[in-house]
Amino acid sequence: MAERLIQASWQRRAKAMTAAAGLAGQAAVPLLLCALLAPSGAYVLDDSEGLGREFDGIGAVSGGGPNFGASLHILKVEIGGDGQTTDGTEPSHMHYALDENYFRGYEWWLMKEAKKRNPNITLIGLPWSFPGWLGKGFNWPYVNLQLTAYYIVTWIVGSKHYHDLDIDYIGIWNERAFDINYIKVLRRMLNHQGLQHVKIIASDNLWEPISASMLLDPELLKVIDVIGAHYPGTLTVKDARLTKKKLWSSEDFSTVNGDMGAGCWGRILNQNYVNGYMTSTIAWNLVASYYQQLPYGRCGLMTAQEPWSGHYVVEAPIWVSAHTTQFTQPGWYYLKTVGHLERGGSYVALTDGLGNLTVIVETMSYKHSKCIRPLLPYFNVSHQFATFDLKGSFSQIQELQVWYTKLGKPSERFLFKQLDSLWLLDSGGSFTLELQEDELFTLTTLTSGRKGSFPPPPKSQRFPSVYEDNFNIDYPFFSEAPNFADQTGVFEYYVNMEDPGDHRFTLRQVLNQRPITWAADAFNTISVIGDYSWSNLTIKCDVYIETPEKGGVFIAGRVNKGGILIRSARGIFFWIFANGTYRVTGDLAGWIIYSLGHADVTAKKWYTLTLTLNGRFSSGKLNGKTLWKNISVNFPENGWAAIGTHSFEFAQFDNFRVEASH
Repeated sequence: MAERLIQASWQRRAKAMTAAAGLAGQAAVPLLLCALLAPSGAYVLDDSEGLGREFDGIGAVSGGGPNFGASLHILKVEIGGDGQTTDGTEPSHMHYALDENYFRGYEWWLMKEAKKRNPNITLIGLPWSFPGWLGKGFNWPYVNLQLTAYYIVTWIVGSKHYHDLDIDYIGIWNERAFDINYIKVLRRMLNHQGLQHVKIIASDNLWEPISASMLLDPELLKVIDVIGAHYPGTLTVKDARLTKKKLWSSEDFSTVNGDMGAGCWGRILNQNYVNGYMTSTIAWNLVASYYQQLPYGRCGLMTAQEPWSGHYVVEAPIWVSAHTTQFTQPGWYYLKTVGHLERGGSYVALTDGLGNLTVIVETMSYKHSKCIRPLLPYFNVSHQFATFDLKGSFSQIQELQVWYTKLGKPSERFLFKQLDSLWLLDSGGSFTLELQEDELFTLTTLTSGRKGSFPPPPKSQRFPSVYEDNFNIDYPFFSEAPNFADQTGVFEYYVNMEDPGDHRFTLRQVLNQRPITWAADAFNTISVIGDYSWSNLTIKCDVYIETPEKGGVFIAGRVNKGGILIRSARGIFFWIFANGTYRVTGDLAGWIIYSLGHADVTAKKWYTLTLTLNGRFSSGKLNGKTLWKNISVNFPENGWAAIGTHSFEFAQFDNFRVEASH
């Protein structure tokens, strides 16, 4: 066999000689046509006995771009529910029962941008939190099944009516309880609205108890199209397989996007199918576009966390994705002949049934491929040769394109590099790879692969040390002001139609009831902004309390926590209340009280608050007059600026300004 391979390589003259010589001059990558140098494992790729499961695509949570970069097949978006969902809140299209607005937030914009790049991208919607009115006083979305189903269906219908977006799949409740009757009601309502094409995925948590419930309930089994599990560790369970439904890792990855994250992603993209027959893997998250000090900073396939500068980084997981996404499409099938390599790593092969073949080989090491969860059992990967024999309809393939990634030492690192083709004439369809740790090979009959190029991004810059916003925008493109990151509550552009003066355009906190929470939202509302390293700063903002007697607002500095940790945020908070008092606290919850007293304040009047932090001391002004000063604050030493309200209540903010130093 090896002699025939050598003979075939000579027949292809110089190009094949380059391949047989290990692609000399191509970064010394040891890709061999001959297996005489060392013992090797042998692996057959064959479709003679039929095919494996249908491939459903690779995606990311809240994308595409065929044959350029990540080329994702799936975009999964959050159905904003007004509650904290890891790193912030996303606004609902229905804050209240009679309120509908399909232009809040950024998800519809994102879906439309994804469709521009990949018209065939699959769209999935999933709620994390829900607006409070659905719970009728309970922190539970299943109080009225028809009402909650109606709320979800309006989002799907609105996506089509206002944005011409067809939602392909809809979920139940992210990583929380499912209700069997609700799933059935949702299916019936979808059908009634002519949305039979919208498929249901459940339960976006663990494999159980949804799988067992489906086996025990024929109607439930019928209405669920996909079982989606989160962070399955490449494994499924027997009940899930017995349902004969599609099995997806409907959320995975969540790992810092350096080489460790890239290794995690490369390993699970293969092994989710090899070990667990999962035909789709969806990364959380698509782009790390939130302040890095929030929970799960940089846990996106790429990073774009400086909207003020425009700086972004195309990280290694983007190119790891391309090894699969650029050379497959939903509707292809895995071969039955996939598996593990003898000395660690794995291989999968997929076909379109029309003669095309794509093989992806990964040798991610234990040390460099740990995902953030679950715990990874120890395994070993070592230097090896792997011989692949193409059988069945693939035995006549003459040429394979080769793409290569090497993670690890910077001097050895390559990301999605195209190598010389492999020529298989007269070889009997056999080729051998020399494999080291932390490598990815894609071998494919497709010639459309491309490593997209892009101009250098703008240079990274710190958040401006002087920043101001008067919110004077008549027709804002987005409902929320730039750079503010809502952590509890929703802060939106607002027009005071009856106020022709200085405060016609403001930023308003628009929730007056606590949402049905997904995380431990604070009981106050808060939006953070700025540079986490800020220490000495002066924050100035006009504020307007709308709730008589009980209302209250604050401005704050050195806020040290956000996201799912927002309840325990420390900082220096300057509050005023409609009952004519002020308070200075060292935390958002208000347990640490530095000062309190009388303030000439009432509801429905504008006031200017000023908070100054300098070293260990703080002071505050009301309408330019000192209200308190020289309060000692030792902790935290730095953090964001913030605005917010005492409870879920309407309040307005205007003419926000901060001057800071690190």
